[in-house]
Amino acid sequence: MLECANCSGFWLDVPSFEKICADREQQAAVLGAASQAPQNVFRTGKVNYVPCPECSQLMNRINFARCSGVIIDVCKKHGIWFDRDELSSIVEFIRAGGLEVSRAKEKADLEEERRRLRQEQLVADIHHSTGVGISDPDSTRINGIASARGLLEFLLE
Repeated sequence: MLECANCSGFWLDVPSFEKICADREQQAAVLGAASQAPQNVFRTGKVNYVPCPECSQLMNRINFARCSGVIIDVCKKHGIWFDRDELSSIVEFIRAGGLEVSRAKEKADLEEERRRLRQEQLVADIHHSTGVGISDPDSTRINGIASARGLLEFLLE
């Protein structure tokens, strides 16, 4: 872990961050350290892309777990830069069940995408087997039949 005395931010490698995410004792230590950190850090609100301390490439900014609201700077190869309070916000998000909510949302999104793809494939198969083109007047009827069939398959799975 590298810490910046000027901004109270710090750098963690990926294995250390994963350990914090998985270990409640590590999370408690993070929350304890956050409460002791100085509060007089000024933020401009301007977005700055931060270079990785190891490879000097600009890091990607991502919303942790896609829904936490905590934007972190990530180098996929080397680690994560946390501005002041970001890691403690992530720990609070995890402890409040945020990861489970995020995983459930991703799973539901994947299921919806699979259903949509099955529907499109079914319509394409019907069009192919019947020779009916998309601009054909029977196309709407075939799409309706395919939709009903896809819905029944989804409900009966």
